[in-house]
Amino acid sequence: MKTKKLGSVARFGARYGKRTKTKFMNVEKAQKAPQKCPYCSRTVVKRLAAGIFQCKKCDSKFTGKAYKIGE
Repeated sequence: MKTKKLGSVARFGARYGKRTKTKFMNVEKAQKAPQKCPYCSRTVVKRLAAGIFQCKKCDSKFTGKAYKIGE
């Protein structure tokens, strides 16, 4: 049930409205996108919890923003 416009938030169907689903879609894309490790500069960082990230390569654990490492 994935559509081009809504992507992964199409699972909510007709509920919650377009603006809310669009905002949620942008947050989901940001947190699932490959992130760059500040220590080894590889794009293998995984989000463990809100604001906690871990690099799969150098095994360092660090904090950042809730959904992204930071800008």
